[in-house]
Amino acid sequence: MTISTLPRWAQRSALVLALALGLAACGSKTPKPADLGPNIPLLPVRQAWHSSIPSLKNASIAPQVVGQSLVLAAADGTVVSLDGATGREQWRGQVGKALLTGVGSDGTQAAVVTVANELVLLNQGRTQWSKPLNAASYTAPLVAGGRVFVLTADRHLSAYDAQDGAHLWTLQRDGEPLVLRQQGVLVAHGNTLLAGLSGRLVAIDPDNGAVLWEAPLAAPRGTNDVERLVDLVGPSTRNNDVVCARAYQASVGCVDVGQARLMWTAKSTGVVGIASNAEQVFGSESNGTVQAWSRRDGSKQWSTQRLQLRQLTAPLALGRSVVVGDSSGLVHMLSKDDGTPLNRLTTDSSGIAAAPVVVADTLVVLTRNGGVYGFRPD
Repeated sequence: MTISTLPRWAQRSALVLALALGLAACGSKTPKPADLGPNIPLLPVRQAWHSSIPSLKNASIAPQVVGQSLVLAAADGTVVSLDGATGREQWRGQVGKALLTGVGSDGTQAAVVTVANELVLLNQGRTQWSKPLNAASYTAPLVAGGRVFVLTADRHLSAYDAQDGAHLWTLQRDGEPLVLRQQGVLVAHGNTLLAGLSGRLVAIDPDNGAVLWEAPLAAPRGTNDVERLVDLVGPSTRNNDVVCARAYQASVGCVDVGQARLMWTAKSTGVVGIASNAEQVFGSESNGTVQAWSRRDGSKQWSTQRLQLRQLTAPLALGRSVVVGDSSGLVHMLSKDDGTPLNRLTTDSSGIAAAPVVVADTLVVLTRNGGVYGFRPD
């Protein structure tokens, strides 16, 4: 995770903070994660297929599941659709420019944002149109209902016609000067667009950009810009009408979207998104602690420190397990009941780049070097 900024004075303050942290680190040894011990596969899983794309480098890219397909992007501008069951390539495109973020797709069309702040839409791998943006975007565009929605770092949410790129509307929301260089929250729920804007989950009419309602998951706090940063981070998670999300280094919470009602929030110091099933919400804290809350009221159910200091991804709730990846390329399957280990899977050593996903009954993880691994129960 890195912090991006808008005004130059905010850039300087973030730089000073980074230098201070770096100097502090130079004076002490970096602690190492505890040894995991032997892997005992209580939940047998095998690698079903393996594919690859070019490296992701530092781009803010997450896999997009659409039906039985998986749409991926790489830092060099490659965009690929894979069959989730077999890993077979369905189509491939090349934007021709380096990417900053991606990918949003409805299965046929796929949208990405370049480092030059251009929104590019591809159709079956061929560029259909591109539009300049007024600011960078670190959240994957959303392609839905014949439109493309983009959340930019100046906290503008804009809609474009998916056919020809015509600008439809823009919603502007003022916020704190610092922004995160990582995926935020931008999802559809029925006929409502949901976006994370300055610590609030905001419901928007996708036809005209009108705000319908909003639910605060966190409020700015502290005395400096870094402490006041409360953006929502992706991925968010949904079960029926309940949408849950994390506010960066502040809290997790759930909202009943059907009733436009905040259900609960709980203090949490994580920096990546969350997952849920019908009864629980799962999250990775910034120190590597994995914990579970009740989806009904936010009460804490369990936590495990076994994976501390391993720089975990956001989790995935999958059957009786909670799945997280780490910066060494390991994939950890934990029991959803108490967090005890069920299995440990290996990929390359470049690190898991985003939250694991499930597609076509296959657990899929993407590594920073572009390795795509599909796993199934043995």
